[in-house]
Amino acid sequence: MTLRGRSDAKPVYVRLRDIISEAILSGRYRDGDPLPSVRAFAAEQGANPLTVAKAYQGFQDEGLIIVRRGIGMFVADGARERLSTSERDIFIREEWPAVRAKMDRLGIDPAELLERS
Repeated sequence: MTLRGRSDAKPVYVRLRDIISEAILSGRYRDGDPLPSVRAFAAEQGANPLTVAKAYQGFQDEGLIIVRRGIGMFVADGARERLSTSERDIFIREEWPAVRAKMDRLGIDPAELLERS
């Protein structure tokens, strides 16, 4: 997934965070794995390196990545689990009510959805 060709109302650094989060949640980057350098990730995403640094700094502030001076940035131990918990909480609190309301408006039974999956 890259930023190129995506129009999104979210700020670029938030979209970059989403891309990194998805990579951690999907297992592409596991606990202890190195992350791409700021410059490499910026080139890959077509983003400004300062914007990538801002996205990485947010993860560092949250303890989800660690910096090893002179070596690089790495996924912190337990980052996937903490991200998963946070994403579930956000979904249940912010996204699910709108999904549930739309299901109610359309007369969709949750059991019907489970049968189709």
